[in-house]
Amino acid sequence: MTDVLWSLEEVRAALAPDEVIGEPPAGFAGVSFDSREISGGELFFAIQGVRMDGHAFVADALEKGAGAAVVSAPTEEMRSAGPLIVVEDTLKALEALGRAARARTAAKVIGVTGSVGKTTTKEMLALALSALGRTHAPPGSFNNHWGVPLTLARLPRDVDFAVIEMGMNAPGEIAALTAMAQPNVAVVTHVAESHIGAFDDLAGIAAAKAEIFSGMAPEGVAVINADAPHSDILIEAARAAGVSRIITTGADEGADVRLLRAVNDARSGMVSAEALVCGTPASFVIGTAGEHMARNALIVLAVAEALGLELAPPMQRLREMRPLAGRGQRHTLHLRGGEALLIDESYNANPASMRAALAVLGEIVPEGNGRRIAVLADMLELGEQGPALHAGLAEAVDAAGVDVLCTVGPLMANLHSAVPACVRGPHMSEARELEAFLKEVLRPGDVILFKGSNGMKLGALVRALTEAFAPERNLA
Repeated sequence: MTDVLWSLEEVRAALAPDEVIGEPPAGFAGVSFDSREISGGELFFAIQGVRMDGHAFVADALEKGAGAAVVSAPTEEMRSAGPLIVVEDTLKALEALGRAARARTAAKVIGVTGSVGKTTTKEMLALALSALGRTHAPPGSFNNHWGVPLTLARLPRDVDFAVIEMGMNAPGEIAALTAMAQPNVAVVTHVAESHIGAFDDLAGIAAAKAEIFSGMAPEGVAVINADAPHSDILIEAARAAGVSRIITTGADEGADVRLLRAVNDARSGMVSAEALVCGTPASFVIGTAGEHMARNALIVLAVAEALGLELAPPMQRLREMRPLAGRGQRHTLHLRGGEALLIDESYNANPASMRAALAVLGEIVPEGNGRRIAVLADMLELGEQGPALHAGLAEAVDAAGVDVLCTVGPLMANLHSAVPACVRGPHMSEARELEAFLKEVLRPGDVILFKGSNGMKLGALVRALTEAFAPERNLA
């Protein structure tokens, strides 16, 4: 059975179920905890969430063709729908299957964490490493206590590389994830104020990110952004964990993988870079804009160096990198009489990523009578420092040459009042309240940036504008 990800015997060995009801198939084609993903042959895990209990969707998953469902509380409806594998705790069962996947694989596992750039770096690594072998990486941001074991459980047995993203909201969470993933190479992209509400300071965030080194496989290699705040904490933690080698990245002269030059073509959305990789010159082009993308690419080169891989094939693949949805993706708005450029950074935000996005906006020269417009929404989970961190973006807004600043949310009111009156556009409590204003004022040549935490729902506003100004509605 060439399409089998897990045999029934392997599942039984990993989960040690209390009971098996019905007759599960000899093997499973995949693993899921979302009944909407079921296409046939998967092992479905009924996970208890904060808002929903997966047990409510067991019958639906089985009716859609799941081979069996892993449950902790079987009902008659479930029994009649199909085979069940009964365990005490379904999340712990998924974790057990993830650990079994890690134990059986010969793949080199790369773990990625950091306050900024985790998902983009994960995607960049997956793209680059695929030039040298079969590579497994999760879609989107599957980086929490559900997503990491699911990513591992979906790991095919015959891949060469696996890239595992790890996120956290509080101390101790990365330690649990890295213990499952046991990375051969552990990456920390950056240390910034993201989730600082759960910590005393940036040093606390650095210490939490450094937990990734605690679960490393023997002879593991740490890749650390030397330009990050408190990189000394990261380096010391890696040494304490007994890693075999530390590779630093950054613009500092002492970095092992050093950025020499980054030339950003902001309008085309590409950046050309030159670097030294442990003394070896390297030149490459990245298909997405911003110096911060060049810095992410340094991590790719460092991982290749850590694994003893050729540099040329991964570098060539970097040209194929494209912005992810909500993380720098670009849209052309077709207005009456011309076009405007929309940059969608609506997926998430913290002060570091906000400044990086504004820097990209500042490098784009609007065409004709166009303006730079920034639509910025609250950055969440910043705790007591939130108001000051929002107001502190005023300098970045000025440096970017923003002509019109529109703000959304109570925290962004601090930035709205901190910028000159001539720059202030409307301030709204919700993103949807800006739709009519933007449709009215946008004009050809404008460049408009959307950036905020996902919970502020800027993405819906982006979709409304791209639909309203789609090519088929162009009135020119």
